[in-house]
Amino acid sequence: MGAHPPPSSAGAGGTPTTAAVPLAGDPGGGPAGKQSPDGLQAGLKNRHLSMIAIGGVIGAGLFVGSGAGIAAAGPGILLSYALTGLLVVLVMRMLGEMAAASPTSGSFSAYADRALGRWAGFTIGWLYWFFWSVVLAVEATAAASILTGWVPAVPQWAWALLVMVALTGTNLISVGSFGEFEFWFAGIKVVAIVVFIVVGALAIFGLPPGGDPVGLANLTGHGGFLPHGPGAILSGMLLVVFSFMGSEIVTLAASEAPNPVQAVRKAVNSVIWRIALFYLGSIGVIVTLLPWNDKAVAKSPYVAVLESLDIPYAGTVMDIVVLTAVLSCLNSGLYTASRMAFSLGERGDAPKSFATVNKGGVPAVAIYASVAFGFVATIFSYTSKDTVFQFLLNSSGAVALFVWLVICFSQLRMRRTIERETPERLTVRMWLYPWLTYATIAMIVFVVGYMFYDPDGRQQMVLSVIAAVVVLAVGLLLDRRRPRERDAVGTKGA
Repeated sequence: MGAHPPPSSAGAGGTPTTAAVPLAGDPGGGPAGKQSPDGLQAGLKNRHLSMIAIGGVIGAGLFVGSGAGIAAAGPGILLSYALTGLLVVLVMRMLGEMAAASPTSGSFSAYADRALGRWAGFTIGWLYWFFWSVVLAVEATAAASILTGWVPAVPQWAWALLVMVALTGTNLISVGSFGEFEFWFAGIKVVAIVVFIVVGALAIFGLPPGGDPVGLANLTGHGGFLPHGPGAILSGMLLVVFSFMGSEIVTLAASEAPNPVQAVRKAVNSVIWRIALFYLGSIGVIVTLLPWNDKAVAKSPYVAVLESLDIPYAGTVMDIVVLTAVLSCLNSGLYTASRMAFSLGERGDAPKSFATVNKGGVPAVAIYASVAFGFVATIFSYTSKDTVFQFLLNSSGAVALFVWLVICFSQLRMRRTIERETPERLTVRMWLYPWLTYATIAMIVFVVGYMFYDPDGRQQMVLSVIAAVVVLAVGLLLDRRRPRERDAVGTKGA
């Protein structure tokens, strides 16, 4: 095992045994505000956690990728975002219940380990690490593209390298430096979205900077609210579901805060208004102000709105906002991947060195390993964009749905364990348990099934399932070998 005791272990045959992780400040958990339950430095302040929670749902995909969703579903994309947002709210409630009872850097992977078996924690943990490591390459390439447009004398690969090195440095210094950078990155995103919604709402009602009131003409005209039929709502969900990935980051980061339980509770309770405001609010402004089938909307919806209102330098303004969102995603992605790798190392599911921390209290080896994979993926994004890199993207594409399913099944099992062993820690409760959990599982399974049916989502789902099966097979193989290794050690010792 790693430098610190694991939050849980699996018995012979893979049957999980439950062990509660001590809360910060509890006996065995280290002094409050000094050390997290996992031995990491508890250097995140409340304002860091608050902004990570708020900004976690605002990814670059909202600014860039929402145009494809609008083109696919028309104004009905609002229903796609609403349904997907409902899924996220329910899943976050379940995750919040477990995280408030037992904060840990491994979050849902550690809970799956305890609730479902070591194979489950291993599989979902490595898939999640894989997802965010690929995201590092995506975001570094996107940032480099914007920066090259501003300073073309510097080659794009050099910008990607510079961005990766800079944010690796901030993560290596201390968790506080990560939190500070993320606070300002997320703050810019939040301010930009709020200003966009306010300006757009004024224009809708005919107030400056707009002219005459727009009304609902763009919502009901141009083929109606559902120009491509009700089925387009599901197609739209497939396009937007992955833009919500990141909401769960706050449950990983909470273990490095002085009061993790309070941080988780606040984040879970605020997820509804965050999704309603940032996603439904801003997308509602776009499809109300402009015709959904406008080519400019499909290309860059936020820029299209600002240009329609004669906002000067609209393209440059949005480039700055998108760059900030990209850097924020890269920063938090590196943090998330490294903490998951740390947790895997701590539980014996990754090299022991992953579970060690440097003088700043951060898992340096886990950070190096994550960024190394990100560097390799970034190289592929330039040398093999349509082959190897496309394979990496597709094979990690459905990880969000797998994570959500694992959270649901883990909560079903852990809720009974928590009620039996530590009921006082059940400070966040899933609504209508267990029926709403079952309903959420059914909704996610339906989305997965539709991805197999939909031509555009089929390849991504098939490759993601193959990747999951490979990781699962490795996890089961290792899980079967561990009891033999323990028996061999015991026999040798005898």
